[in-house]
Amino acid sequence: MELSNLGAVVGELSHLSPERESAGYHKRMHPMNPAERLRDYPVTTTCIGGVAEFEHTQPWIYGLDNPYLHGVYAPTTQELSESGLRVEGELPRDLLGTYFRNGPNPIHQPENRYHPFDGDGMVHAVSFCEGDAAYRNRYIETIALREERRAGRSMSNGVMGPFDFNTSPFGIKDTSNTDLFYYAGGLMTLWYNAGHPYRLNPQTLETEGYFELQGRSHRRLSAHSKVDWATGELLFFDYGDEPPYMTYGLANSAGELVHEVEIDLPGPRLPHDIGFTPNYTILHDLPFFHDPNVLARHRMRVLTFHRDIPTRFGLIPRYGAGDDVRWFECEPCYILHVSNCWEAGDWVVMDGCRSINPMPSAAGGEGELSHMLAYMRLEANNYRWRFNLRTGEVREGDIDDLNTEFNKTNPLYAGVKSRYAYHQRIPLLEEGGHTLRFTGLVKYDNDTGSCQQWDYGEGVYGSEAVYAPRAGATRDNAEDDGYVITLVTDTRDWTSQSLVFDARDITRGPVARVFLPQRVPFGFHASWAPGI
Repeated sequence: MELSNLGAVVGELSHLSPERESAGYHKRMHPMNPAERLRDYPVTTTCIGGVAEFEHTQPWIYGLDNPYLHGVYAPTTQELSESGLRVEGELPRDLLGTYFRNGPNPIHQPENRYHPFDGDGMVHAVSFCEGDAAYRNRYIETIALREERRAGRSMSNGVMGPFDFNTSPFGIKDTSNTDLFYYAGGLMTLWYNAGHPYRLNPQTLETEGYFELQGRSHRRLSAHSKVDWATGELLFFDYGDEPPYMTYGLANSAGELVHEVEIDLPGPRLPHDIGFTPNYTILHDLPFFHDPNVLARHRMRVLTFHRDIPTRFGLIPRYGAGDDVRWFECEPCYILHVSNCWEAGDWVVMDGCRSINPMPSAAGGEGELSHMLAYMRLEANNYRWRFNLRTGEVREGDIDDLNTEFNKTNPLYAGVKSRYAYHQRIPLLEEGGHTLRFTGLVKYDNDTGSCQQWDYGEGVYGSEAVYAPRAGATRDNAEDDGYVITLVTDTRDWTSQSLVFDARDITRGPVARVFLPQRVPFGFHASWAPGI
């Protein structure tokens, strides 16, 4: 893989079509005060090969040597709505719904060192209907973003601190830039650090305000709360630095709170996801957390992986009390994302991606950004845990050792036995992965450990892929008889596409490519909403 393809300046592209030039694909030097531009970008060049020039981006990024502000990560300034998009191949007629993707897209120059978790949330959506496709994107108009728009500047120090709890209950800006899903008639957006959920109109992407769960006394929700498609229920958790360190609850399909309990933990933790079956929810107590005393004294959140503390997974009945949790101890690890969970006799099975090195060592020559860059270099692999409810036995082991994450499954099978999962291939540092990037799609057969792979291509980087069931599909259909959808950006000409694969055989490549009207920056999580 050529690192230079991720962020290098490739000059004027004479082969671009007129319609792409008019859409802003042609690269131009942004007019700015020369004093605002750095002479060179050593860290960015090391990580992604160099700095690319865009017309539709924030000009202040050229005054900062941070790879997560350049190349495929550079923010866009356009909010578009376009239909009748050009398609190469043929879109399936039974692909009906919308692919939504969330991610960072900063507006104002940061007050301190920039972390991608600090970027203002922006949602990109590609809708499919009877062989046609449409695109739209909008900022998530959080309270913090509205205040910054009024002030005309950034008002948060960001994830790398120092934290200031006088300006925000979180100490930093809640950007709502991490996850999103359709629930109770709206699109819910969420933040990785258990922020306040926002509600967007799923058709227009306009922000309608906080996503309120009726009957709940506070708003905090973790990024990876889950919707059970079988019941329409929202299973959620939140966490914080003060007792109770975790709560777990459910809301019904109408958005009304029906159950919430406190979960006893030894101290503040940083859980990221949960799993569920029809009868149980699987909570995470992971040995990767910060010391609240350090935060209080130095206003910095310093994470440590405690290799001498076991990972614990707590199985709680779906409507159980806090003291009904049954904890199972496992080998120390961190887990970002669960693929699926199900019950098998006395056993509960959980598939996901496990990391035994959630804080890789910093690389030389990366200066004050070295620890952030190391943290973002995700090392994880496909893994299975099994918990015996009768004996308390735990069995765990690798499904495969390939470095993959951002794993998704067929949502119709959430909570019941499933076989297939769709991951993103992530290059390790020694493979050129200085920054988090997705270079290919991997379909796993988790029962056998075998996989299919599709490489996005030289200098092409993807987004989290979702499984989209055929319109009208149920669990009576074959589990992989549907489609897998992602977004990619080609750094050779800075065009972006939505790729649609036949889930049964991704090695055939996409059955259709939808050409998007602008460059789509790298993002975090995606979801599929049928019929929307």
